[in-house]
Amino acid sequence: MERKVTKIGNSLGVTFPADLLERLGVRQGDTVVMEEQDGALLIRKSQKVELPKGISPDFFDTLDANMTKYDQAIKGLVER
Repeated sequence: MERKVTKIGNSLGVTFPADLLERLGVRQGDTVVMEEQDGALLIRKSQKVELPKGISPDFFDTLDANMTKYDQAIKGLVER
């Protein structure tokens, strides 16, 4: 599949057919990661999780620490 590089504002861009992006699970507003590898441009959907407003960056570290600390208590609640 060939596409032309076009001017978009002060940048350059490439358009993608909607059906291709749909098959890849990429939707408008998604973040993609681009990298150069052996002279080729690789583009993939970002796997980074965006935290909701008000959630601190260390949220998952704190959650993991508490889940580990209270593992037996949590398992006991599940069995109730």
